[in-house]
Amino acid sequence: MCGIIGILSNNEINLDLIDSLRRLQHRGQQAAGIATMDGNIIHLKKGNGLLREVILDTDLDYLTGTAGIGHVRYPTAGSANDPEQAQPFYVNSPYGIMLAHNGNLTNAAQLRTEILSKSKRHLRTYSDSEILTNVLASEIEELSIHSELNNTIIFQSLTNLQQKVKGGYAVVSLIANYGLIAFRDNFGIRPLILGKKISTTGYSYIVSSESCALDTSEFEYIRDIKPGEAIIIKSNGEIESKICHPNPTLNICLFEFVYLSRADSIIEGVSVQSARENMGKYLAQTIQNCNLDIDVVIAVPDTSRTSAIEVANYLKKEYREGFVKNSFTGRTFMLSNQKQRILAVRNKLNPIAIEFKNKNVLLVDDSIVRGTTSKGIIDIVRKCKPKKVYLASAAPQVKFPNVYGIDMPTYNELIAHNRNDEEISEFIGADKVIFLSLTDLKKSITDLNPAVTNFDASCFNGKYITGDIDQTYLDSLLISSSKK
Repeated sequence: MCGIIGILSNNEINLDLIDSLRRLQHRGQQAAGIATMDGNIIHLKKGNGLLREVILDTDLDYLTGTAGIGHVRYPTAGSANDPEQAQPFYVNSPYGIMLAHNGNLTNAAQLRTEILSKSKRHLRTYSDSEILTNVLASEIEELSIHSELNNTIIFQSLTNLQQKVKGGYAVVSLIANYGLIAFRDNFGIRPLILGKKISTTGYSYIVSSESCALDTSEFEYIRDIKPGEAIIIKSNGEIESKICHPNPTLNICLFEFVYLSRADSIIEGVSVQSARENMGKYLAQTIQNCNLDIDVVIAVPDTSRTSAIEVANYLKKEYREGFVKNSFTGRTFMLSNQKQRILAVRNKLNPIAIEFKNKNVLLVDDSIVRGTTSKGIIDIVRKCKPKKVYLASAAPQVKFPNVYGIDMPTYNELIAHNRNDEEISEFIGADKVIFLSLTDLKKSITDLNPAVTNFDASCFNGKYITGDIDQTYLDSLLISSSKK
């Protein structure tokens, strides 16, 4: 999971670009970068850290132009601490191409070998995003040897790319002195939306991972970019789109609604906030069947708050805020190792003891993945001397690795892999753990948009929709992880 932005306008775009990218900071905390295009000149600034740490006010004097792309990184492949992994990536042949990518390529190793052996290109990192940049550059180069670059060549290049590249990806790219390109994988796993702003001084187009990036910059949502679709916005403002895959289907990642996306975003016509409300209602029905003696419902801040309030309302139990969150810490799920996550939990949340003492407490969290955060939170709560501590998850048991752009790469890290609910409860120290069913999670979304019926639910059910993932592949991830 990362956040990507692309803007093209007939005006200077750096302020809109950085403002919109700031709204996607929740999608990546490890690195950030911005590239802008001023005619045939491309400017680039990137590095490790939050956006405010990487892009300074003084950089705006340098990052000039009427088109640009931005990226906030959440590492899922390669070295998390390597500053060279920060995006956008750049190749100067042909034409000069910048690219930023959200997702994960499942055949990156094969593509890397082909690039190095056949195209004679050089790679500076092991990032699949750099591989994707070079695949795009190679396709455009091959088709434009005897012709001037045009939309037909670019669309054919992307058609060829979609036949070669496997996995989940949403992409924004700049071609020097030509325009902005955006495209999405044929399964529509990772989200990508298109917006526009008309003002007295002209036009601006935006492509973003989430709609929340549009509102504060006064962009109007146009639509979600379709699975397998590519959009070209030329420097003169002309826009053209084309489906570049013969068999596209929408399978949006369920974890976008559970955790990844911001509550004020709308994905495929579904309000993330409303989906989380539905998750709370369905979860409450499951909890009701457990006949638990509950005094109070408390959310594990912040993503789960919406669901927790609905749980309390449905069960007619008191909802209370039980934690003070340190606003200067990030999302613990995104940290790169277990020691960091354990320390972050201690620093992130401080309990309000009076809300727990001598009470049967139902904690509601958005999900339970590794169990590290859950165990740490329950340890904290136990010190406040509650009677009992129950933990409810607004998502099903995460039993399988996610290979499409979320950091759940190996099954040995997942608490629900080869454990039943009772064993999970014992491991994290809860009196009972309750999970939302996969059926109810899907209904939480389809209730709001019946047209959205298929999902990537691989981390819950082990079904990998791209058709190229087997046990050998998953075992290779486990081996690779053990070597780091």
